Amino acid sequence: MALKLSENALKVLERRYLKKDENGKVVETPLEMLTRVARAMASAEKLYNKTEKQIAELEKDFLRVMSEFEFMPNSPCLMNAGRHLGQLSACFTLPVEDSMESIFETLKATAMIHKSGGGTGFSFSRLRAKNSVVKTTGGVASGPVSFMKVYDAATEAVKQGGTRRGANMGILRVDHPDIMEFIVCKDNNKDINNFNISVAITDEFMEKLKSGQEYDVIDPHTQKPVQRLNPKDVFDLVVKQAHKNGEPGIIFIDRLNKDNPTPKLGKIESTNPCGEQPILPYESCDLGSINLIKFCKKVGPARYEIDWDRLKEVVRVAVHFLDNLIDVNKFPIPEIEKATKRTRKIGLGVMGWASMLIRLGIPYNSQDAVELGRKVMGFILKEATKKSQELAKEKGTFPAFKDSIFDKKENPLKLRNATLTTIAPTGTISIIAGPTSSGIEPLFAISYYRNVMDNDKLVEVEPLFEEAARERGFYSRQLMEKIAESSSLKDIEGIPEDIKKVFVTSHDITPEWHVKMQAAFQEFTNNAVSKTINFSHEAGIEDVRNAYLSAYELGCKGITIYRDGSREEQVLNVGKQALKQQPAQIVEAGKIAPRPRPEVVTGTTTKVATGCGNLYVTINADGDGKPFELFTQMGKAGGCAASQLEAIGRLVSLGFRSGIEVKAIIEQLRNIRCPSPSWEKGQRIFSCSDAIARVVEKRLVSDEAEQLAAMEVEVPMKHSHTDVAEIPVSNAAHGDIIGVCPDCGGALRHEEGCVKCHACGYSKC
Repeated sequence: MALKLSENALKVLERRYLKKDENGKVVETPLEMLTRVARAMASAEKLYNKTEKQIAELEKDFLRVMSEFEFMPNSPCLMNAGRHLGQLSACFTLPVEDSMESIFETLKATAMIHKSGGGTGFSFSRLRAKNSVVKTTGGVASGPVSFMKVYDAATEAVKQGGTRRGANMGILRVDHPDIMEFIVCKDNNKDINNFNISVAITDEFMEKLKSGQEYDVIDPHTQKPVQRLNPKDVFDLVVKQAHKNGEPGIIFIDRLNKDNPTPKLGKIESTNPCGEQPILPYESCDLGSINLIKFCKKVGPARYEIDWDRLKEVVRVAVHFLDNLIDVNKFPIPEIEKATKRTRKIGLGVMGWASMLIRLGIPYNSQDAVELGRKVMGFILKEATKKSQELAKEKGTFPAFKDSIFDKKENPLKLRNATLTTIAPTGTISIIAGPTSSGIEPLFAISYYRNVMDNDKLVEVEPLFEEAARERGFYSRQLMEKIAESSSLKDIEGIPEDIKKVFVTSHDITPEWHVKMQAAFQEFTNNAVSKTINFSHEAGIEDVRNAYLSAYELGCKGITIYRDGSREEQVLNVGKQALKQQPAQIVEAGKIAPRPRPEVVTGTTTKVATGCGNLYVTINADGDGKPFELFTQMGKAGGCAASQLEAIGRLVSLGFRSGIEVKAIIEQLRNIRCPSPSWEKGQRIFSCSDAIARVVEKRLVSDEAEQLAAMEVEVPMKHSHTDVAEIPVSNAAHGDIIGVCPDCGGALRHEEGCVKCHACGYSKC
């Protein structure tokens, strides 16, 4: 059996999934990996006295659906099944009770989970408010946000061996006394970076928001009202912050509990890091996704329809696979094993939805697509339910079935699993199973650049688009390059209108259609849906407000939005260390020493839109007007891209101070290419170094001041030996690219509630 893997898929597998020896050498093929996983999942049947023949047949079924890329389990399963670690779950929720013992016991469990490759979700709503009196000590409580910072620091310290990075969800109820502090706790993009945050909004709050009445804020320690708030003020702040940087998201907590299958076990208070799995404390997410593009059957020239019969077969195999996963899983702590096996919740979802729509000739932003989404997900839920019923007859219902919502006096619905469906992020598994689109998201691009050897550029084209372009006779490399410079086809000549209509990207789709699509899939999803509602950079606060209200009205269980470029809006800090200069050096014969730094230098800052985000280039001159130093800023400090930009800045500064001709510096930096070029005022910007060269040339060499004025934002600066300059800036990312991947240098994009790199599979949720 030969697997059809793309070059990208192979790279992702080798980097993150395949077995390696003690020297880091890959010692497993992709087929051997899938065989390992299939064998491990089938081995669960030994617990139910199945014969070796039956187990072997099931292993073949599991291997077939994975090797045909019709179904893929979540990443930990691919990485760990049949291996020593054996931790197969994607994520967990943990309780945080109002005591120091509980807070730090949970923190210990969090570290163990992150070490094993899982993510964690918490509700901090049980913690007493900031400045509340602690009777046992006579002191005052520090509040939920302070303990979130403790958890964030612990997550930062656990690196998970380079396979999956720690991710957390922090949730606070809208009626908690510290809700206003919580809403703004990620205001500056510097704190609590290992958390997504969401406000748990109640139905009562939404009703009071409509009527304009105040609502009660409840002390979690006494369960008594302590003040009243205007819901509009709270909701306005949530919307404002989400517009600013995408957080907080919202979960509709009463809606989660309305669908809680086991209410006698407790209330659902939190979700996993991306919000799609509302689960009880200590339960786990055991997830997998069906690749919908694989079920498009050709029935004529350029005509396809859905193969419902094969989809039915794969759904049944996938449910059996995920149920077995629970039996063979090695859980991080005993409490998680007990809670997971008590309800046996699984989450079967989809990927390749946008790809399927394209195959069928249906625009993503259309009512036909929304209705088909309902039909497809309804079919999957129906068949999954039938299979879970069969497994219940054969192996027994989930142990908490009694008193569950399925335990009816008449016609009880006897299921093996308390939940069956979830729409989860599919970042890396969609790369492995590709070419296919992620989850239920639209395409992020039709064509884009990827770097190859010697900084040459390779145009990557969405396979379905290339196929259509060749069949219709309008394919050319020049056209593909032109498309790679844009985030949409709508303004590009030479492409038939019907093609433009079907090949829409996230930038072509208004937020209203994003929300409608999420709601369509939510209707037939037991758990919840992970999806990003995309906004253009120019979208207003009112647009975000309308999306939040629409999500509630249409039946979504939560909503996450992202406005292009919003997470890069921050204060530019030129650190003290960067301003410290070495003392004057003696010039020896035949040697050059840099000029000593004067006490004060002056300069300007120029903004350039690059393919990786807005770059700010500061050039300072000495008292004689000679260029003296160069600083750069893009994204947060500490990343790989930031360190490389700092290195370029230091070397250019050294050249300035050593008297090297400016044109020679420009020549070295010009035209260096990266995977994400951009256009700036009609000029091609190949990379960050190319952008720096252009700024230096326009600032120090060119006399064309009009050109410079059209390109830059000037911010006068003065630096002393000790002062730190802070420059307020506002910018927008190029297209949906928000930064540089710390692993491979590729473009990072927001998708499915995560930051993802399509080049190497890096993701941070």
